[in-house]
Parts: sequence; structure tokens; C-alpha cells
Amino acid sequence: MPHITIEYSANLDERTDIQALCEALRAEAAGIEAFPAPGIRVRALRADHFSIADGDPKHAFIDISVRLRAGRPQEVKEDAVKRLFQAAQDFLKPVLETSSLALSLEMRDIDPDLSPKTGTIREHMGTA
Repeated sequence: MPHITIEYSANLDERTDIQALCEALRAEAAGIEAFPAPGIRVRALRADHFSIADGDPKHAFIDISVRLRAGRPQEVKEDAVKRLFQAAQDFLKPVLETSSLALSLEMRDIDPDLSPKTGTIREHMGTA
């Protein structure tokens, strides 16, 4: 873990590269010691239907949700939130400077007793 989900308004497709944002967040997460690389997942979900603030279609949003298995110390989570949010702000700086965009990030713990996991990614890392 973590699982990072980017929910964004469809009107951002013309303003930024969402796939590149996914990669920027993955790269930042990979540099956080408490986040093992095989568990990192970044996905983006486009909201085709949305209404923001006063209803003007120029407004856009990106809401980043970070879910991770419980057990990490609070200070580790706070540092991770700061680093991921800064990475998003840095990537989105051109959009933030030129258009209406609401950017948010939230981290939540997942109860390990209620979230079974399995997979073979570790066995396939580093192989082409």
C-alpha cells in the first residue's frame, strides 16, 4: 500500500496530462520509505458529470484519496501527506496559476482485519 486515487473533473483533460500526474504521484510515493513499491497503486477516475461552486463550467477539481494499511505512526503519515500534496501542487502549478482549480488530498487508514490482500507483483518486479 498505498492506493492513490485521483478523482478529477473532465474539463481538466484539456488543461493537464492526468497520466503524467499519476506518474508524478507514483514517483513521490516510491520515495517514501514507509510505502513499499510493490504496494503502490495510482489510478485516475474522470468525473464526466459535475457542478462546482457557482456552476460555471470553467471550474475544475482534483481530489486525491490515499488509502493505506493502518499501523504507520502519525508523523510518518503527516510527512507522506505533505510530500504527496506538494508533488501534486508542483505538477499542477501551471493549471493553478492560469485557471480555476480546487485541489484536495485526504489520507485514510484501512483496517487490515477487514481488507484481505494477495498478489504476485513482487515476483514480477524488475522483469520485462
